[in-house]
Amino acid sequence: MLSNISAAMLRFVARWEVEEGQALAEYGLILAFVSMVSIIALGLLAVSIVGLFDDVREALP
Repeated sequence: MLSNISAAMLRFVARWEVEEGQALAEYGLILAFVSMVSIIALGLLAVSIVGLFDDVREALP
């Protein structure tokens, strides 16, 4: 009887130790962070490229 209760308790505790969903959430957070950094970097790059085109346009006769 005690071994059945122990086995049931172990199955119950093992149910909460599954980390597959946690890894998926972590990958989602990493993907969101990389996306935000990429958008910011591309925005800053666009501003500097527009500045370069303005400099070239002003240098042309």
